[in-house]
Amino acid sequence: MPIYNDPLSDYIVQHFAREDPAIRRAREKSPERGLPAISVLPEEGRFLQVLASACQARKAVEIGTLGGYSGIWIARGLVAGGRLYTLEKSEKHARVAREHFDEAGVGERVEIVIGNAHQSLKKLRPLGPFDFVFIDAEKSGYNAYYDWAVTNVRIGGIITAHNMFRNGNVLNPGADEDVATIDALNRRAAYDPRVVSTIYPAGDGSLVAVRIS
Repeated sequence: MPIYNDPLSDYIVQHFAREDPAIRRAREKSPERGLPAISVLPEEGRFLQVLASACQARKAVEIGTLGGYSGIWIARGLVAGGRLYTLEKSEKHARVAREHFDEAGVGERVEIVIGNAHQSLKKLRPLGPFDFVFIDAEKSGYNAYYDWAVTNVRIGGIITAHNMFRNGNVLNPGADEDVATIDALNRRAAYDPRVVSTIYPAGDGSLVAVRIS
């Protein structure tokens, strides 16, 4: 039985997640400009686009902008006239992301909200309900971000969160505090009656939950 590995990753990218020059620059140039090299993989980005398209997202929220790579994929999955609100605490990261959004042709669809994400989410609440939420920020905040997302997405809306394997350490939740937090959220979502959920196993694993009540 095949196990997900680099050759299979390459196969997906070749056929489903091909990067155009603008989105490739967003992935490759961000580390060169001093941002952490922690963007989602191309196939994970394509998966975000597919999810946003699947729920016909018009209003989306991304918690953790970084260099804009994942946000470009999400923005390209929105319906015509859709809007992505992407939250970023670093002004430097936001400046880099804005350039990448504009170069990728999605700048008009994206609003970068700079500041503490927890405070920014409070300000965004009146604009809801939202159709799609992607969580990819500090792991200590994941449970709070999930709570906000379940409360503020519509029925049929999709919530997804990145790094849910923690490089395989989730099998040892005592490894550190972040791993314990991620393990706890995986277990919460698995048995949360408000959602139907699973983990997409590519890359570092992404939690995917559809709100049903």
